[in-house]
Amino acid sequence: MELKKNDRINLKIESCSSNGSGVGRHNGMAIFVPATAVGDEITAHVLKVKKNYAFAKVESVITPAADRIAPECPVYLKCGGCVFSHMTYEAEKKIKADHVAECFKRIGGVSPEFEPIIGAESDSRYRNKAQYPVAAENGEIKTGFYSPHSHRVIHCPDCLLQPAEFEEILGVFAEYIKENNISVYDETAHRGLLRHIYIRKGAASGEIMVCAVINGKKLPNEEMLVTLLTEKNSNIKSIIVNTNIKDTNVILGEKCRTLWGADYITDILCGLKFRISPLSFYQVNRSQAERLYGRAAEYADLTGKEIVLDLYCGAGTIGLSMASKAKEIIGVEIVPEAIEDAKINAKINGVKNARFICGDAAQAAEILKNEGVKPDVIILDPPRKGCSPEMIETAAEMQPERIVYVSCDPATLARDCGIFADLGYIAVKATPVDMFPRSGHVETVCLLSKLNTKHHIEIDLDMDELNLTDAEKKATYQEIKDYVLEHSGLKVSSLYIAQVKQKCGIIERDCYNKPKSEDARQPKCPPNKEKAIKEALKHFGMIK
Repeated sequence: MELKKNDRINLKIESCSSNGSGVGRHNGMAIFVPATAVGDEITAHVLKVKKNYAFAKVESVITPAADRIAPECPVYLKCGGCVFSHMTYEAEKKIKADHVAECFKRIGGVSPEFEPIIGAESDSRYRNKAQYPVAAENGEIKTGFYSPHSHRVIHCPDCLLQPAEFEEILGVFAEYIKENNISVYDETAHRGLLRHIYIRKGAASGEIMVCAVINGKKLPNEEMLVTLLTEKNSNIKSIIVNTNIKDTNVILGEKCRTLWGADYITDILCGLKFRISPLSFYQVNRSQAERLYGRAAEYADLTGKEIVLDLYCGAGTIGLSMASKAKEIIGVEIVPEAIEDAKINAKINGVKNARFICGDAAQAAEILKNEGVKPDVIILDPPRKGCSPEMIETAAEMQPERIVYVSCDPATLARDCGIFADLGYIAVKATPVDMFPRSGHVETVCLLSKLNTKHHIEIDLDMDELNLTDAEKKATYQEIKDYVLEHSGLKVSSLYIAQVKQKCGIIERDCYNKPKSEDARQPKCPPNKEKAIKEALKHFGMIK
């Protein structure tokens, strides 16, 4: 019988996805059911049916799984942030570790040695930052988090992942809003003053920053807000107004104004002091960040003789944590404000062997090349989308001995490791680190290494001269790159050239643009670059 919406079916949950949804099967079709654990026997209410799978919700639990527990949060199902709160932490860690390994195998086609997941000492009150949207409903002020796939605010002033003091601060804002008749932001109409309440805490220092994000330049009666906050909590060291008047989903605007105290708070990470401003990136779980950076340092294997290039360095936290074990740290970041933070952090910690370059990887590579500097180790810590093909190629062309890749998305990490493998860097070891207990996110640190020089003799061979077709012998990859840059102004990677060559029937052997699996998410050459590469191939007589 064909499954349809609103059917009630009995299911045995056999596995769990990375976002906390249990998976059962009904007549061979996969059914995804949030808030279930492996081993649960349930009655499920079908909500949506696709061609090969369906979504459902729990109507009743017939027999609970051994790993099932009662969530402590009263808005657990409405908020959707803590997708693993219904199961033991041990079960959650296993799901996350398995997900990382599966991504490497399925997406990257690589198999590093997987070391045990590094779990957190506590799965509650670990976050040092919260950004609460503010809404009004029936005359009542709501602060909390957005419901999944919506901008409907779920009232949750005491999130169990946040420090307890944050609830008190939200209470102060509720009093201040009511007393001064403050309007709250309406996304649809783009009207209202108060958009978000943004709070940060130094987990080691105890210092707290409170930031009001507003759709304007000034709050009414700002002195009252300062008085209420500072009387409530003596750990508050910074009160700031951030202006965001754009019609956007981005929380913070570019301009900050300090109402009271300092422009920043400080915290201690890996024995170093760091300044944290409203716009600074800082890991939300300090204790797990120290474990993550410790494993990254272990993979970097520094002896004091190495030059370390820290790409995507942000405020310099990872690189500065390794500075005492390196000859030199060179941080690269495209955001000017982050580079200034990094320079200040190096100065206040007395780190003299670190310098920072504002620019992208290609610009940094050119600067270092002109200086005759060659990095021994490269650290990569990109945003969730991972590295661009150009970034990967630039890193590989620098020929470091090791690359340490820190990632908050195992899927893009695995994809990038597959590309690195084609460029001569093999994923050797990987460790999942649970930076975000109870959520669906997991951090991973991976060691990539080129040929082991202790067991191999390196000789200077141009791969374009080995096992080539007659067409390929007419121009090297570098000659094609140079031609494309000169005639179209575009920079193209070896990966893109290989893809176009294969499409044109030039490459007859397996090459590094071949996907590792059917659903590998490898970057594809954009049409404008494909056209430019084909023109170069015609110029060199490689195609007609």
